Amino acid sequence: TQETFGRILVSLGRDPEVAPRLVTTAPDVAVSTNLGGWINKVGVFSPNTEEDLTGDGRIVRWVQSPAGQHIELGISEMNLFLLLAMMGLSHDHNGEALLPIGTVYDPFVCRGLDAFIYGVYSGARFIVVGTPAGITLSYEGGAHQSSITPSIGLELPNVTFAEPSYGQALDWLLCDALARLGAPDGEAMYVRLTTRPLDQGPFEAARARLGDDALRRQVLAGGYVLRESAVDGPAVRLVAAGPVMTETLEAATILESEGVQAAVVDVTSLDRLYRDWRNHGARVLNPLLRDPWGAAVPLVTVHDASPHAMAWLGSVFGAPTVPLGVDRFGQSGSIGDLYRMHGLDAESIVNAALRLAG
Repeated sequence: TQETFGRILVSLGRDPEVAPRLVTTAPDVAVSTNLGGWINKVGVFSPNTEEDLTGDGRIVRWVQSPAGQHIELGISEMNLFLLLAMMGLSHDHNGEALLPIGTVYDPFVCRGLDAFIYGVYSGARFIVVGTPAGITLSYEGGAHQSSITPSIGLELPNVTFAEPSYGQALDWLLCDALARLGAPDGEAMYVRLTTRPLDQGPFEAARARLGDDALRRQVLAGGYVLRESAVDGPAVRLVAAGPVMTETLEAATILESEGVQAAVVDVTSLDRLYRDWRNHGARVLNPLLRDPWGAAVPLVTVHDASPHAMAWLGSVFGAPTVPLGVDRFGQSGSIGDLYRMHGLDAESIVNAALRLAG
């Protein structure tokens, strides 16, 4: 999803109505958060035109001028959120609305949290992309692996938190978020992304089953049934978000071979699901967490984050729930090794589901 994010930005840069208002910023992580293509297109802001000493052969051309639309900061996440807040209030200060997007390594959202909170408290509207995230950033070790950030996004007012697993879902969520920045009831968005490549086939299968219009509505509402189950046996729901979708789908296949119905739900925005439950009595959650006859189904939630962030889903219908996630500091190693260590591998998901299914 991180790579897709970079491509979406470049595409938006071709829209003559959107491009002039797009401004990006990053605290010394522009290239590692996939802003390189965008920077090549629009350049880096500088009060003066600077001589370009990097040469045309560079992958990223760091051209600095007053026309640049990317602002590169030093390693200061507090400054990132201060800048996003001011750009997100440009419509009040300058009479001209901007579309500000900031990128930051996901664990370091916490470093700028004070400015993040007071920015959205002031009504600032911006998009912040936390990427890469979780123990899926495996070899960089615990210092670069986030676990509590989804809870921040879920619980912070005036912010919508989203964590799409697939590229098209990210496209829909990001474009919707940009449109909402200028709406009377608009708010900021926090998107959590990954560098792990995911097979897009399961999403395309859901797209063929549901159609673009219905699937887009469900993605924007917070979740959809990614994979249905035709097995006639005890039922569980595997509810997941982000890069662990690969292991979750693998676990569903194993469970079906054991005679267990294991539908997979892709949660695109925990935030919107929670608000729907609070405001409308689980209107969106009904088709996701109940079986076709309306009965509550046991849940296994799978998240490369604190298991607490998704654990509340079981309480909506009083369903038995096993929340899987990260509740220890990360280590350095392969994704497979770390997933096994934290119980996010397919075998752990299967074992949790079999306990629930009896």
